[in-house]
Amino acid sequence: MDVLGTLRRYGIRPSKGLGQNLLVDEAILDAIVQGSGVGSEDLVLEIGPGLGTLTRRLASKANQVVAVELDRRMVSILESELAETDNVRIVQGDILELAPSELLAEELATHSGYSVVANLPYYITSAALRHLLTGRRPERMTVMVQREVAERIMAQPGKLSLLALSVQVFGAPQLVCRVPSSAFFPEPKVSSAVIRVDMYDEPRVPEALQEAFFGVARAGFSQKRKQLHNSLRSGLRVSSEAVRAALEQAGVDATRRAQTLSIEEWVRLAEGLGRAAYCAGRMQ
Repeated sequence: MDVLGTLRRYGIRPSKGLGQNLLVDEAILDAIVQGSGVGSEDLVLEIGPGLGTLTRRLASKANQVVAVELDRRMVSILESELAETDNVRIVQGDILELAPSELLAEELATHSGYSVVANLPYYITSAALRHLLTGRRPERMTVMVQREVAERIMAQPGKLSLLALSVQVFGAPQLVCRVPSSAFFPEPKVSSAVIRVDMYDEPRVPEALQEAFFGVARAGFSQKRKQLHNSLRSGLRVSSEAVRAALEQAGVDATRRAQTLSIEEWVRLAEGLGRAAYCAGRMQ
């Protein structure tokens, strides 16, 4: 598709307010489809299809594509340009307000699961990932994000963040490709990357412990420059004695910082501190 020609034909420009940077590099588009591993039996949820350049490629590989687009102008173009593509359903809406299990209810009646492929606007990246990992999770996600965000998501203990934990609890992230700003119109001021996250059969944190796990982790990262015993005491508003006891029981040095802990160490802390915070009625 000639992106610039299509924009001129319909008389529109990408919306800066919606973070629209349209991917125009054919090689990157092909790399996303290949890296996503989409096959002929797959149901794909595409987020932010824009003019449909990636949507066409996905539709040629997948069994069914459900494309969610917020911008009504783009929806009109998609409906026109993809009118003869019978395995694409276009939905106008905000993905942050749409539960995938409800959005895909009709398709999931005949598919065992679904995959996500998305060129996420930078300003909703974290919120969108958290949303997709809540409720009925996809089998895998292939998403375009800011390069720095991709590096944070794939980080190992020593450089972990709350975002990395939020993803790595549920799946294993890997780099698909790096994307220069010149691959978009208009060009963003930052470079991007495509990552793929393959979901585990079972999360690394048991469902029953996840609320406590993320509550404790949020407290730990709330003042990540501080030593862990201080950030946890302040963030959870529990006694210093309770924090030190939980750290000792978990085998975690009280002087460490949040970014150095592994998921397994956070689990052990949540098992002790989560209960303490709930008993105090202070878990947020």
